[in-house]
Amino acid sequence: MKLKKIFILLPDGIGLKNFAFTSFAGLGKKMGWEVVFWNATSFDLEKMGYREIKLQGRPRAKTDLLKRAKITAELDLFTRKFNDPVYQSYKFRNPSKRIKEKVKNMLVSHYVFYNSSENGLRGLRKGMQASEKKGNYYRDCLEVLKKEKPDFIFCTNQRPVTAIAPLTAAKDLGIKTGTFIFSWDNLPKATMVIEPGYYFVWSEHMQRELIKYYPFIRNDQISITGSPQFEPHFDPTLRRTRAEFFKENGLDEDKEYICFSGDDVTTSPYDPQYLEDVAGAVQVLNQKNYNLGIIFRRNPVDHSDRYDPILKEFEDIIVPLDPKWKEYSSGWTNILPTQKDVELQINTILHTKAVINLASSMVFDYVAFEKPCLYINYNVNSGKSKDWSVEKVYNFIHFRSMPSKNAVFWLNSKEEIAEKLKLVLSATPEDLEETKKWFQKINLHPPQEASQRIWEEIERIISISNGGND
Repeated sequence: MKLKKIFILLPDGIGLKNFAFTSFAGLGKKMGWEVVFWNATSFDLEKMGYREIKLQGRPRAKTDLLKRAKITAELDLFTRKFNDPVYQSYKFRNPSKRIKEKVKNMLVSHYVFYNSSENGLRGLRKGMQASEKKGNYYRDCLEVLKKEKPDFIFCTNQRPVTAIAPLTAAKDLGIKTGTFIFSWDNLPKATMVIEPGYYFVWSEHMQRELIKYYPFIRNDQISITGSPQFEPHFDPTLRRTRAEFFKENGLDEDKEYICFSGDDVTTSPYDPQYLEDVAGAVQVLNQKNYNLGIIFRRNPVDHSDRYDPILKEFEDIIVPLDPKWKEYSSGWTNILPTQKDVELQINTILHTKAVINLASSMVFDYVAFEKPCLYINYNVNSGKSKDWSVEKVYNFIHFRSMPSKNAVFWLNSKEEIAEKLKLVLSATPEDLEETKKWFQKINLHPPQEASQRIWEEIERIISISNGGND
C-alpha cells in the first residue's frame, strides 16, 4: 500500500520547535505517512533522521512590498471596522534614511492608499500570488511538487512571504494545503500572509478571531487542535533531577530560584532596569533569611550587552542561562532553536519557583507545571520613550483574553516586588485557577495531545474528495 506523503513546509525557523523537535513527525510516520520537511532554513534535519528537501530561491521584491502594504492596509481596516486604535500600535515602521528604502516606503504607501478596502485587500492577496508566479522560485517549487506528488502541504507558520510561492504552486497543482497559526497573539497583528485551504488553530477563541479578522474563511476550513509547543513539557524523558540540573548549570542546591525571562529590546526596552529591581528585592529578602537566586533566561535573539552591568553587580544572585539557539548568519531570522534548548527551558521551569517577565507567553509554560507568573506592570525611565509604556503593551488585543486580572501576579511597583515574591513562594495550585482557565481558553486541552489532533484533522481533510483549495 502506497504511503500518503506530507510536506511539512518550514519557510523559516519558527516551526522547528513545534514540528521537528516534538513527536509530531514520528507520530505521522506511525500513522502511515511519508514525512518530508520542505526546509528553507539552514538547519540540517537529515542529521535528526528526517528526509528533507531544501527550499530553493527567494520571493520577488515586489511580493514583499505587497506584503508590507497588505499588513498596513489590513491594520487600518481593523482600526475602522472595530473602532479601536490599538491596531495602529502593531505597525512596524521601516527606517527610510537611504534612498532605496524611501522609494520602497513610497511604493508601499501607494499600494495602501489604493487598497485599503475589503476589495482592495483581496486584490493585494491575489497580487502577492500573481507576483510570485512570475519568478523562478515559484517555478522551482512547481517542479519539486510535480516530482514528489505530496498529498498535503502543511505550512508551520502563516507569516513568512517565503511561504507564498510553495503554497501557490501546490494550489495550482490541486494539492491540499494548510497552515498552523504560529502564536496566540498573531491574528490581531495582521500577520496572515498566505491563503491556504485549511487553518489549524489553538482554540475556539482563536477560531473566533480568525473568522473575525478574515470573514472569507469558512468554519469548515478551520481545525481546532492546540499547539505542539507545550507537548515537551509533559515528556518525562526530557526532565533532569534537581541535582543533575543544578550541577550542570553551576547552581546552588541550597537556594530556591526564580526565573527572570527577558524580552527583546522592542517589547521591553527597559528590561535591564526591571532585572535590577528584581535582584534588589531578592537581596532584601536574603537579608531576612531567605535564600533565593535568579535564573536569567534572555530572549533567544537578544545578543546585546545591555544586561552586562546588572549581571556583574548581582553576580552572587543572578545566574544567566542563555538559550541554546544557534546563529547561522547575521540577522535575527537566522538564529534558530535547538533540541538542547527545549530541554534547558523545560528544566528551568521545573526547577524554579516562578517566572517574572513583561507580557510573555511564558505564563502558559509555567502554569503547565503548576507554577505562577509575575507580570511587570510599572514604568521606569519616564520620558525616555514616547512610544513605549507598560499600559501600551498590556492593551494589546491578546491580553484581553484574560478571564480575570488574577490570572497572574502583578508587580505594580518596584517597592512591592519583595512582598509579591513572598506570595508566589508559598503559592498553591488553588492560587492558579484563573491562570489555568486562561491557558484552557488559549490552548485546547489536554495540551499534550495537540500533535495527535493535528494528524487526525489532516487525515480527515485528505479523506474529503473535493474542496479546501477553492
